[in-house]
Amino acid sequence: MANGTDGRPTKNQRREEAREQARITREKQAKKEKRNRVFLQGGVAVALIAIAAVVVLLVVQAVQPPGPGPRNMASGGLVVGAEFKAQTTPALQPDEDPVVPKPDRENDPIDIVLYADYMCPACGAFEQQNAPLIQSYVGNGEATLEIRPVAFLDRFSSGTKYSTRAANAFACVADSQPDLGYEYHNRLLSAEVQPEENSTGLTNAQLLEQMEAVNIKVDDKMKSCVNDGKFSSFVTASSTRAGSEPVPNSDLDKVSQTPTVIVNGEFLDTQTSTLNDLILKHFKETSTDDTATPTPTPTPAG
Repeated sequence: MANGTDGRPTKNQRREEAREQARITREKQAKKEKRNRVFLQGGVAVALIAIAAVVVLLVVQAVQPPGPGPRNMASGGLVVGAEFKAQTTPALQPDEDPVVPKPDRENDPIDIVLYADYMCPACGAFEQQNAPLIQSYVGNGEATLEIRPVAFLDRFSSGTKYSTRAANAFACVADSQPDLGYEYHNRLLSAEVQPEENSTGLTNAQLLEQMEAVNIKVDDKMKSCVNDGKFSSFVTASSTRAGSEPVPNSDLDKVSQTPTVIVNGEFLDTQTSTLNDLILKHFKETSTDDTATPTPTPTPAG
């Protein structure tokens, strides 16, 4: 097509050029949109695969049956006696009910049962106040102490489930080094270690560090037990049972507070009595000789 007489494109030429430019622009835009669709589809596919993987992982974790509980906690707690030696028991299997102790109250030492949550401020205060007394009676063989850790206060650890993690760590110690169980329990409730409510609590690494502080051997097996939450299912089941079922060898319908302390089957009401008062009461009830009533002398644990 010829140009106009003045050398400028004619109207038809300009129209054709505009159409050609529009065609080129449309083709570029179409290619760009096609690429975007491919990228978007690929991104959605990757996202769906990732979501599916997470869902599968959660489902597997949910349906995976819990493993055996820790050794030496067949009743749900670790029982320690003279010189803080632990009573040994086989691991509780997932389909087994806890073993209910059958104390001989006429001949056995006074039995003290303690339900404690390692995030519970009152549990820390109780341990700090009564540790010398407990260490005396238990260390001398005049009483036994059964430590039953529960996880009632996970909601107060900013999403880290500290109560469960700490109770699991205690169970790891009970499973492999039970004679140091009370030492670790006492350490977790000490003023310098116990975290405040609504904090994140100790990390798993710090829970392991506190084991080393009381001479517990921290090897790869112990690290795996703590980091993998090996006995978390056991802790959850024990806590649910404690908070909903009658407490063995007592008149309590359930554990409704922490700490819950039971001496020879009798609940300790800390508003009206002390641990020593209740222990001495039961010593007198089980002894025909007043001279047999002990006077506690602090005995270091371990």
